[in-house]
Amino acid sequence: MPPSSAHPLNVLRTVVAGLLLSGLFSGCANYQLGTGADTLPFRSVYIAPVGNSAAIPQAVATFSRELRQAFATDGRVRLVGSPAEADAVLEVDLANLGRTFTSVQPDDTALARKFDLTVVAHCTLHDPRSNRVFLANEQIRVTRQIFVDDGQNPAEYQVQPQLAAQLADRVTHRVLDVW
Repeated sequence: MPPSSAHPLNVLRTVVAGLLLSGLFSGCANYQLGTGADTLPFRSVYIAPVGNSAAIPQAVATFSRELRQAFATDGRVRLVGSPAEADAVLEVDLANLGRTFTSVQPDDTALARKFDLTVVAHCTLHDPRSNRVFLANEQIRVTRQIFVDDGQNPAEYQVQPQLAAQLADRVTHRVLDVW
């Protein structure tokens, strides 16, 4: 005799399966596709020239350029040429440059060969009209390794564009991502 579809065990299985499926799909009910740019409290940004409290040689132009490029490439906000035109003003200051040696010469342990070069920047984002502060002195840190076989100064100068691009990426995500 074939089992009846109205058997209580079959009904219970159907109900449990239905509840499980509805529970699984309800997690996606509030998901919104996209980056959340429509929820930002500003539409345009003025990026002030990067400050250089760390006194990193020739860093202002490189870091300023990479920061502007990162925001322009992202495209969620419009870059403007003055604070008066902007809904928000971003100020970034290179606060510290640190060096930590990670490798030494095999025959001379006092001579560092490889360094971790770390740049710490402080970021402030504010509305120039209302003085509302979105980010206050937010610290962002980036690190790259350098080899100093050909000299420390040339190695630090050569890695500067990569440090600047990495910092710009982190600042852009910190300012624009709503996660």
